[in-house]
Amino acid sequence: MLVYKILRPSEWDAFDASGTFDGAPVDRESGFIHLSSREQVAETARRHFAEDPVLVIVAIDDATLGATLRWESSSQRGAFPHAYGQLRRADVAAVYRAAGASDVDRVLEAE
Repeated sequence: MLVYKILRPSEWDAFDASGTFDGAPVDRESGFIHLSSREQVAETARRHFAEDPVLVIVAIDDATLGATLRWESSSQRGAFPHAYGQLRRADVAAVYRAAGASDVDRVLEAE
């Protein structure tokens, strides 16, 4: 199953160049990397990235995350995937560019 990480272009550029991603500031504050299922990713984009004109959506096969992946309850929104460790470039199955939060579903459905 694929899980998704929404990144700003500069975050993706740094991840791609370094080969690892320790999380955005909000992830580091939380102590884990926030991910979304396919059913959750568009709403996550609208809630947290509405002002960003370009987003990079990274798809990751959940099997590559092993024991670092946990599904945890979020208030009123069900269980979300969280990674307790770095993401590796090698874990990335696909990369999508969206013209803002409202474009996320269209971009992912096109693939």
